[in-house]
Amino acid sequence: MDTAITNVVIVGGGTAGWLAACRIAAAARPSAAQPITVTLVESPDVATIGVGEGTWPTMRATLEQIGIGEAEFLLACDASFKHGSRFHGWATGAADDVYFHPFTPPAEADARALLAVWQAEAAGAAFADAVTPQPHVAGQGLAPRQRAMPDYAGALNYGYHLDAAKLAALLLRHATERLGVRHLRDHVIAVDRAENGDVLAVRTRDQGAVAGDLFLDCTGHAALLVGDVPLIDRSNVLFNDRALAVQVPVAADSPIAAQTDATAHAAGWIWDIGLPTRRGVGCVYSSAHMSDDAALETLRAYLGTTAPIAPRRLTFCSGHRAEFWRGNCLAVGLSAGFLEPLEASAIVTIELTLDALLDDWPTRETMPLTAARFNRLFRYRWDGIVEFLKLHYVLSRRDELYWRDHRDHASIPPRLVELLALWRHRPPLRADLPMLDELFPAASYQYILYGMHAQLPRPGPFGTRRAASLAQIAQRTRGMLATLPPIRVYLDACRADHRSIAMEQISL
Repeated sequence: MDTAITNVVIVGGGTAGWLAACRIAAAARPSAAQPITVTLVESPDVATIGVGEGTWPTMRATLEQIGIGEAEFLLACDASFKHGSRFHGWATGAADDVYFHPFTPPAEADARALLAVWQAEAAGAAFADAVTPQPHVAGQGLAPRQRAMPDYAGALNYGYHLDAAKLAALLLRHATERLGVRHLRDHVIAVDRAENGDVLAVRTRDQGAVAGDLFLDCTGHAALLVGDVPLIDRSNVLFNDRALAVQVPVAADSPIAAQTDATAHAAGWIWDIGLPTRRGVGCVYSSAHMSDDAALETLRAYLGTTAPIAPRRLTFCSGHRAEFWRGNCLAVGLSAGFLEPLEASAIVTIELTLDALLDDWPTRETMPLTAARFNRLFRYRWDGIVEFLKLHYVLSRRDELYWRDHRDHASIPPRLVELLALWRHRPPLRADLPMLDELFPAASYQYILYGMHAQLPRPGPFGTRRAASLAQIAQRTRGMLATLPPIRVYLDACRADHRSIAMEQISL
């Protein structure tokens, strides 16, 4: 019996579908004895939901793996650079309540030593400001790289802000024109299944049955292929269930924000993401703690306008599937689950899903084992995201009912309760997070804990090796501030080069 998995059918486009198509097609060997074929079925009747406007640094490796140059990506997706996230008002709501969660880890791997040096030498400075140049570089709106650097290399670790719809369009073109992905614009009307529940084919309205060996459900909340798998509701931990989103035009010569800004309000928070041509702004809130009208007024106040606004209204429930891979069908993107957009986890879960699939590509014989291993890994990962997001709320000392409810012990995951008890006596360590490829490493927990002024642990009875000099970190910071270009200048130069190359090609 031939057990090879060679015929992949992806149902649904958008960020999830086209990232999946590009990753699989780019990794496949055309010269293989049984080459892999990739077919993407996308309904012309269903509007694409843009998933996320912020990425993690993982996106750089993803784009490099599928063969898209960095300048091409930046220009095609109206994209910019992201150094991390800046939080306003989360701890107390005071005007000076600001901290940064950068993508670059602290300069010293020994967490105890670094914490001791910070407390001794720079306790008056914000933790992130003292241990990495990144908040200072972001604060000046500077790019994380020079244009002469190789694609996807940088002086600091970085991700992107982007237009999700334009990203999907770029990936579509790349997949179909360069990677040989078959694209069917057709509406799925039925799913043919074997007796054991495996998908045999999806039936389309105009082109009939599309058969495959492995099916990827990228149909978003519709979850056409995995909809019978139960959803685990995490709204008892993460209360937000609504958002109002608007796009705000910006001047062509204005500075571009180099981080996602997350500003807390009485019953949620507001995201603010800068792109070259606009800002994406959204008010996230809990309908149990704030009315729709009050949320609209909160958004209007943040924007500083009294004029009418017509935001896009989004309703969601934070949760995920009990199983992500069942039989020969794998849920990717929103069909697998959705959590509130704090810390921009939507796109990275897609990337990690595809990494895991390609790292352990199944056969028909091994698929049950591969699926079981995948489900265990991704339940751990989704739990980890829930815990990390909850940390931002648990540490708050704000007194509104919403924030008090978040601190209710009954709403805090047990593992987070245990870790917080440990971290009152020592900083987060790698041993606390046992996976080799944790989504949020110990450094991320340090940034949140000490950014929100959590109780600092007392020095332990044993000495620790000396941490890197904070003076050396400050010197590196000054060097970067003097040499890295403003993001707007960087992108304008990319655009000018693109026009010049286009004119040369026309003249030839």
